[in-house]
Amino acid sequence: MRARASRRGFLKATAAGLSLAALPGIARAQIAVEPAKQVKPDEFSVTAPVSIEVKARPLPSFDTRDHQHLRFGSLEYRSGLVLTSGFRGFGGLSGIRLDAKGERFISFSDKGNWFTGRIVYSGREMTSLADVEAAPMLGPDGRPITARGWFDSESIALDGTLVYIGLERVNQVLRFDFAKGFTRSRGEVVPMPPAVKKLPFNKGLEALVMVPKGMPLAGTLIAISERGLDGEGNLLAFLVGGPAPGQFSVRRTDNFDVSDAVLLPPGDLLILERKFSWLGGLGIRIRRIQLKSIRPGAVVDGPSIFNADLGQEVDNMEGIDAHVTAEGDTVLTMVSDDNFSPLQRTLLLQFTLVE
Repeated sequence: MRARASRRGFLKATAAGLSLAALPGIARAQIAVEPAKQVKPDEFSVTAPVSIEVKARPLPSFDTRDHQHLRFGSLEYRSGLVLTSGFRGFGGLSGIRLDAKGERFISFSDKGNWFTGRIVYSGREMTSLADVEAAPMLGPDGRPITARGWFDSESIALDGTLVYIGLERVNQVLRFDFAKGFTRSRGEVVPMPPAVKKLPFNKGLEALVMVPKGMPLAGTLIAISERGLDGEGNLLAFLVGGPAPGQFSVRRTDNFDVSDAVLLPPGDLLILERKFSWLGGLGIRIRRIQLKSIRPGAVVDGPSIFNADLGQEVDNMEGIDAHVTAEGDTVLTMVSDDNFSPLQRTLLLQFTLVE
């Protein structure tokens, strides 16, 4: 974002409470879950802050087979955008957090880049992005984190003006204080349980959630692995800080892996998941888990509230956030990682959660 006032506005909203098709389907599904291995970690990394233009093409429907179909499990489709940019570093989006109005956003790529800006609406429908800026994530020494060989930034959590970013390949978490320079702030390494370092390569920390005051586990950073498994084949997760630090598991079913999570105001954790197989193609799922069920040693589970496949407008969905509108609607926003592949898409989707 270019204007200093815009940054102050975002931080103010944060402190107030931030929740912050050319190929056959089977080929698209494979590309969606397999990173482009020929790409070097820093090839698409940003080296200095720059304002960029992002074009948006509306998606009038989510169901490619029935354009009148709006209800998908517990979600009702609101609007969607296909995002493109002439800026080479745009893409690979791994997560998103919005302000309390669902307008200003922080996003980031798996190449260590920040993307900030504003979603423009017409009524309840997203129409475009404005004031978009790309900037490098900086390490403790003020240099881009990619200079250290740190990349694969995959998860995000907010705590007021503090922004936590999980780095999957090195199984570390960085904490940025956006009150000290916004995206120019320097990341500090957050101490994590020793077991985090033992998570499998490229299947490490994929979701971060900070529990706010007034909820069970307030002050705890919840960290969930993509496919780090315990002895029973369930997904390893961690409670960092807070009143009851420790390790727990999320029951793994139907070969789904975790890609992100968000905490709803009532105190339920939504986990965004994906899977791929040559027979089944690409699957996207959201599970709802009660926060009060999470404790050290627990194996938690919850019902699926949303399922989608290549019959809908999905890609490699990697990020999810929630905000509440002035009308009282809980809106879920999802973003996809295009792996910097011309055969994939960067999608921004919004749904109303229907209780």
